[in-house]
Amino acid sequence: MKSAIKTILIIIEAILIIFLTISVVFLYRGRDRAVETMGTADTVTDSEESVERKVNDNYYKLSGKKILLEDGTYGEIWIPVLENVPAFSKNIDQLKSRNGRKFYVEDSKITSLLGVDVSVHQDNIDWAKVKESGIDFAMVRLGYRGYGTGEAQLDENYAENIQGARDAGLDAGVYFFSQAITAEEAVEEANLVIESLDGLDVNYPVVYDWEIIYDDTARTDNISVDVLTDCCVAFCETIKNAGYTPMIYQNKRTSIFKLDLNRLNDYDFWLAEYNTEPTYYYDFDMWQYTSTGRVPGIEGDVDLNISFKDYSK
Repeated sequence: MKSAIKTILIIIEAILIIFLTISVVFLYRGRDRAVETMGTADTVTDSEESVERKVNDNYYKLSGKKILLEDGTYGEIWIPVLENVPAFSKNIDQLKSRNGRKFYVEDSKITSLLGVDVSVHQDNIDWAKVKESGIDFAMVRLGYRGYGTGEAQLDENYAENIQGARDAGLDAGVYFFSQAITAEEAVEEANLVIESLDGLDVNYPVVYDWEIIYDDTARTDNISVDVLTDCCVAFCETIKNAGYTPMIYQNKRTSIFKLDLNRLNDYDFWLAEYNTEPTYYYDFDMWQYTSTGRVPGIEGDVDLNISFKDYSK
């Protein structure tokens, strides 16, 4: 009798062990399937939606409707794509380079124009040699506002450079280096530009060039996105009302972090990015691609630009 009872207990114990073993196996298999399903979903999202271009330390990664900006200063930041701001409309593969000069090709023809931007820092310029070297247009600094004093001043060589460029057969536009901290100051700058252009032949854009001062304390250090955007609009609208084509000059980081681009769709954009090819996501009409260009007729380094538009027409 005792032997029979012992046998029954052994059988029951074995059944319980088998049952518990099966339960544990199913539990872990279920957990594995859940993890695999989540991993598959993430992988599909990445593979279908991601486009990545890497240039030195900076790259943009488009995933759905976000841009990933990475660099040594800000680290990794996801930025929503602005649906109402047009993306870059040109084909990067059609952007060519020869002897340090960039050009854009469509239907086997060069459709871009090559330009320089200059100021009093370039001293005396032989504009005839500049034209002979293949330069099409010049962007001339007309003036600037001091980042410390806030005083607006004219570039000493602006009139001479505009006249010299036009006499040599180049198209010419101007830019104003702004440190405005109110829309009223931006209007003041625009009016100074308009008054100073009286009697001069300018057929390229009039540009608002507001820049962050990185190596010193500046009056503009704490300007907000809204106020800076107000300054851009105030300057550009004043310039447009005077009959000129307004344009905004910016690098990609400042444009993304310091401007409300949704409010600036009405104005052309001049991108500053020193690279073999531009990586800026949104559209632009002119590209300043180097600060170390060399051009006959100009001593030392000079900024080189290409324009995707012919503003003279």
